[in-house]
Amino acid sequence: MGNESSDLLRGTLTTLVLSLLASKRLYGYEIAKEIRERTDGLLHLKEGSLYPALHAMERAGLLNAEWVETRQGPKRKYYLLTRKGRSVLAERASSWRQFRDAVDRIVTTQPEGGTA
Repeated sequence: MGNESSDLLRGTLTTLVLSLLASKRLYGYEIAKEIRERTDGLLHLKEGSLYPALHAMERAGLLNAEWVETRQGPKRKYYLLTRKGRSVLAERASSWRQFRDAVDRIVTTQPEGGTA
């Protein structure tokens, strides 16, 4: 899929991050790792896109962040969904399902009468 996956990822990054944070708090590396693992490596986030997106979501009130001491090393900044973030996630998930279904109706439908 190559560059196409990068383009698609940019448009859905907020939805993916909010979805992951709906069930538990995570720090940046964990978010990137979860996305990579759950997509069998198809979607791979770079720090240059993930952290600015996290900061923008935090400024928009979709996320709260808290610094947590770790035994293994330096403090980690964990992100949590806010009430507003949950609301935005619900809206985006609904929109995504509608969009996906619309695209599927075109992509999976074979044209009648063969090829032109």
